[in-house]
Amino acid sequence: MTKSISFIPCYDFSPTLNATYLKQILPLMVRHNVAANPINYAIWYDYVAGNNAKLTEVVNQLISQQMPIDSEISIELYKKHVCNASLESFEKINEHLQKVIAQASISINDTYKKVEITNDSFQKKTLVLENISEATDIKIVLQEIIQETQSLAATSQAMQNKLDDANKEMELLRLELTQVRQMAVTDGLTGLLNRRAFDMTLAEIIEQSEAETYLSILDIDHFKRVNDDYGHTVGDSVIKYVAALMKKHSEDHHYVARYGGEELAIIMPNTSEDKAIEISENIRSSMENSRLKLKDNNQPLHKITLSIGIAQLRAGDDSESLVVRADSALYQAKETGRNKVVHHHS
Repeated sequence: MTKSISFIPCYDFSPTLNATYLKQILPLMVRHNVAANPINYAIWYDYVAGNNAKLTEVVNQLISQQMPIDSEISIELYKKHVCNASLESFEKINEHLQKVIAQASISINDTYKKVEITNDSFQKKTLVLENISEATDIKIVLQEIIQETQSLAATSQAMQNKLDDANKEMELLRLELTQVRQMAVTDGLTGLLNRRAFDMTLAEIIEQSEAETYLSILDIDHFKRVNDDYGHTVGDSVIKYVAALMKKHSEDHHYVARYGGEELAIIMPNTSEDKAIEISENIRSSMENSRLKLKDNNQPLHKITLSIGIAQLRAGDDSESLVVRADSALYQAKETGRNKVVHHHS
């Protein structure tokens, strides 16, 4: 899965995960006559990992339309969906922010200059007042002071108005940045945490947690058959349905994520073994009892089930060791008949 550091993509370094992806990527590239260069490999890596929903959608369209994925298309896919996925948003926000700051600075500088000029004028008029005795002359000087004071007040008010406007714009930009950050950690298809957010969250919980923590990894059984029989759009809908079940049955303090492709996960801190198994079993049974139908003709899909592996966080664990045990339990569930929950005890 691609992570993002600033605008530069880097990748998961798990040998097991990448070996699995490699076995899928190379046949796909050969099948679609795609050159095995680094840019194309990055594109198909994200495609196989299944965590870049927009890229997957575009590539599926190209495949369905039997369009050749030549170097020009590859470069565009890489720039838009792999390397610069959020660059444009950040650049626009940064440009707008710089304009707001510049306008506020101009207003402050203008007011500062006006204050300096007025202060010099007040000092000169003070000297004048000290040296005149005629009431008429005093009145003229005072009127000039009043006018300059009013002018300074108007300049100060204008500056305050501009600063108020700048504060409003900066608040909007802050909200926009919050949305961009949210997008950076959210899976585009399901609305769950994406793989990057999953990795970060799990690492934080392992570092901080002293209470019971469980990890549950779910895989949709025979998902390739779903895509082959009904198409990728229906496959995506099935993934979204499973994601909804996970959110429904998990608790508020749990973290639900799309781990990769048709694999999803729940990080369950402060959760007992019985509760972790109960939640996983509720998701599995709800899926088993669901009767999904095609939207266009209302025809039922074949029964779709889930295999689930659970592992408990142990002393000395890091993210990889915990994931390996949960994945091992998931593998056992699949190897022993699928549609079951297996808890890793050894």
